[in-house]
Amino acid sequence: MSGPAGSETGFDPALYKRFPTRGDRPKDELAKLEAIWCAPRGWQWITVINNNYVGVYYVGAAMLFFVLAGVLALLMRAQLALPMNGVLSQETYNQVFTMHGTVMMFLFAVPAVEALGVLLLPQMLGARDLPFPRLSAYAFWAYLIGGLAFFCSLFVGLAPDGGWFMYPPLTSATYSPGINADFWLLGIGFIEISAIAGAIEIIVGVLKTRAPGMTLDKLPIFAWAMLVFAVMIVIAFPSVILATTLLELERALGWPFFDAMRGGDPLLWQHLFWFFGHPEVYIIFLPAAGAMSTIAPAVARTPLVGHWLVVLAFLATGFISFGVWAHHMFTTGLPGVSVGFFASASMAVSLPAGVQVFAWIATAASGKMRFNTPGLFVLGALLIFVMGGLTGVMAAMVPFDWQAHDTYFIVAHLHYVLIGGMVFPLFAAIYYWTPMTSSRPLSERLGRWVFWLMFAGMHLAFLPMHLSGLMGMPRRVYTYAAGRDLEWPNLISTAGAFLFAVGVLVWAVDMARNFRPFGQAAGNIHGGGGLEWLPTGLYSTRSIPIVASLYPLWDQPGLARDVEAGRYFLPGAPTGDRETLLTSPLNAEPQQLLPMPRPSGWHVWAAVFTAGFFLLLTVQAYAASVTSGVLAVFCILRWCWFLDHPARARSVDVGAGIRLPTYLTGPASHGWWAMVVTLIVAGMVLAMAVFSYVLLWSRAPHPWIPPPSPAWLAAIVGLNLAGGALAWLANRLLAKGGGGAPRLAVALILLAFVALAAAWTIDLATWRQTGLTPRLSAQGAIVYALLSWHGVFAAVAAMMALYVGLRWLFGYVTAERRATVQLVGLFLGYCAFQGLVTALLPRLFPGA
Repeated sequence: MSGPAGSETGFDPALYKRFPTRGDRPKDELAKLEAIWCAPRGWQWITVINNNYVGVYYVGAAMLFFVLAGVLALLMRAQLALPMNGVLSQETYNQVFTMHGTVMMFLFAVPAVEALGVLLLPQMLGARDLPFPRLSAYAFWAYLIGGLAFFCSLFVGLAPDGGWFMYPPLTSATYSPGINADFWLLGIGFIEISAIAGAIEIIVGVLKTRAPGMTLDKLPIFAWAMLVFAVMIVIAFPSVILATTLLELERALGWPFFDAMRGGDPLLWQHLFWFFGHPEVYIIFLPAAGAMSTIAPAVARTPLVGHWLVVLAFLATGFISFGVWAHHMFTTGLPGVSVGFFASASMAVSLPAGVQVFAWIATAASGKMRFNTPGLFVLGALLIFVMGGLTGVMAAMVPFDWQAHDTYFIVAHLHYVLIGGMVFPLFAAIYYWTPMTSSRPLSERLGRWVFWLMFAGMHLAFLPMHLSGLMGMPRRVYTYAAGRDLEWPNLISTAGAFLFAVGVLVWAVDMARNFRPFGQAAGNIHGGGGLEWLPTGLYSTRSIPIVASLYPLWDQPGLARDVEAGRYFLPGAPTGDRETLLTSPLNAEPQQLLPMPRPSGWHVWAAVFTAGFFLLLTVQAYAASVTSGVLAVFCILRWCWFLDHPARARSVDVGAGIRLPTYLTGPASHGWWAMVVTLIVAGMVLAMAVFSYVLLWSRAPHPWIPPPSPAWLAAIVGLNLAGGALAWLANRLLAKGGGGAPRLAVALILLAFVALAAAWTIDLATWRQTGLTPRLSAQGAIVYALLSWHGVFAAVAAMMALYVGLRWLFGYVTAERRATVQLVGLFLGYCAFQGLVTALLPRLFPGA
């Protein structure tokens, strides 16, 4: 089947003209579809993997943490309502303050918008589900179990108390000797892994599971926002994973990454943390902005003004935000050149945000705005976010920042940005999209009460904080002295916080009264134009349509009727199981019928044992922790075992006589994309480790000891290059086929691992011969950290090589079905690159 010039796949778009066919599809096809995507029963509610279930669970858990963090905020405001108050002791206040910020940023903000993507994206893209539904479910259960365990540390006196930013040396073993800080370090690192897993799912889902015809110029604005959001997570979150790992190594093993007495640098933590922390503000904002850009046209009944300018603004925000992290470090003594650069970037990042703001204003002004609950939250978010953005530009000016830094002015700015840029858009999204998942919409009357209570409470709570901050009230204090004119601003802020909480309580009552998920949906009561408003069942859409515009329900009359009648792609289940379409990344041309997994308990058990590994590690139950980790790996391998099995047919008819293969390898496959994104995550951890090494080397008070003799360097480099070459050769041989190709390819994969493991062993042994130890100096700590990190990859490579060998023994590795060998080969190739960096870096910067 050949296509026109420029076609990515050879698929002929003229075949689309066969749709819609005349007449409805047989009813037995619909019955079969409903049986395959059946509703869970009993304990199956836990093992379910459908995005319409997991997404609701995910959003519900995020809102639970929002409420819990809000209760902690009320405790803090009760303590600060009056001077020298005694509601909370200083130690308890520090724990409550730390947990409030941590839960809001790590357990609510990012998971909430990620959950919104899991819930909405398959419907928006016209897919049956995201490509890795078990990965989404695993990410959810890992997040829920780990988050609840972390929050419960409050009730046993083990909650962290070093602030949600956990600056050393305050959080070092010297000043925080208990395991409170360890709960934060290991718990947050674990939760970030869950967020990265969700980001991989979103990236591959947006690129590979779009409805045919949904080219990038027809991609929904929310999907654009989620794509940039997920890419930013992949780039930013590895930094905090590295930071938490280094600090935990310092606390547990005494490796001095941040101890200035032994050559470390406390500012290294701030660089690593804020490289994640400031982009996180925009990571949170972008999906909310995508929701606003989707809701505003619906409530104004007109297309989004400046659609492509908004898309470019998303991309610009994602790019510029990574040049802003030292905005938080203006008072730490950075060089003047650095301060000027980061101040410029801090102001420049407001420009794409301004583009989006003006697009929303123009959309509301050019249409017929309806002031329903979603519309009110959109307008309220717009006003609050602009106010927060203006104070952000003020804080970007270095002389002003020197005065306002660490005062309540920054607290006010932060909450205006986050509440206007994320919380209000999220409530707008909840009121707008609830009819998509619930048989009853939320109450319009109660919704207006929710908005006005939250809007008034928000301004009463945080507007006075600008004044108290300019009057000199510092952040992070549990009380203040009387007679400094701070009583009234703090009392008003406390009253506003409780008023805001009343609004959230009314919303909770509204949800309890009206939210009825998993049944017949209330439907498109707000008149949206996206595919998410098509009639849906447990299988998402009855058939996967062809998309011809940005607002298909507005521009394609009868689309919903034709989809419901089964007149497009996949009107039934041609393989007799769950499935969806894979399409090309740019032009959304159909490439493959992707078989989808059925529910099972393996991902749930994997999440339980993964959480157990980190929690047991925190309380220093090392033997039990290792056991839990081994069980987690077993569960993950068990769920992966059947991912690459042969389908019943090599190709199937997906509608109108169009046949698609049921198996692909290489860049056309979703697994290849997922592995590449995963390796980008690993590469970002490596890049930040290189940054850490160079920073510590450049600031070392004494020359570092010389590196090992170069005699072994050629062997280390040669073995790493050989390992990468053998992995590449294994894929080439298997692709060419032949009777002995599978056996030879597996043997080459095993040899590649042996070469990489030998290189790592030699590298470690040569450093040990120098007498360098990780506890005595920052040089030893960072060199052994690099070696340890690469050692973890060597262990994973060993498991992968054995996994490939087992699959070959069972007959699952063939020339036609070579995805497993291909993906393991990619991983081994990356390990070879990382091994070269680990070997060469300490020898290029010896500090002589």
